[in-house]
Amino acid sequence: MFRPLLSLLLCATLLTGCGFHLQGSYLIPDELNQMQLRSDDHYGELHRLVRERLRLHQITLVEDETAPMLRLDDDRLERSTLSLFPSGQVAEYELIYTVRFSVILPEQEPQRFNVEIRRDYLDDPRTALAKTRELELLLEEMREQAADRLLRTLATIRNDKTSNSPQGDDTAS
Repeated sequence: MFRPLLSLLLCATLLTGCGFHLQGSYLIPDELNQMQLRSDDHYGELHRLVRERLRLHQITLVEDETAPMLRLDDDRLERSTLSLFPSGQVAEYELIYTVRFSVILPEQEPQRFNVEIRRDYLDDPRTALAKTRELELLLEEMREQAADRLLRTLATIRNDKTSNSPQGDDTAS
């Protein structure tokens, strides 16, 4: 009776000890528990996704000017031709979704980041309506992945004032 319970406890201990986390669960620093979210497009899909993910990670969005700020600077989709049909029509595109954002901690220089998501997209002019819908779904997936990567980047932010870096305040005693 105790053997299955002991095995389960041992597995849980090993997974916790090796640093395993469920996908999508990030340890955001305490100084970012309250922050501002700014972007030029407040009603855009990326803004909505980032806001959702911040709330899921118990980050309170505030309008306080002294709170750290996450600024969504730019997001864009570019596409380049990868291959052509013998007729000269485009057969395959590479989609590149880029998000530029900055994190501004009080009394510090902004930290700027880029997230880039790449996908290949096969285009078939005979199924234009289906391909249009597929492209919409692909772009939605790329935005979700970019929002997840943005949160993963937030988990790596360090406050220079509290870290032991050479840039922080050196107080000798």
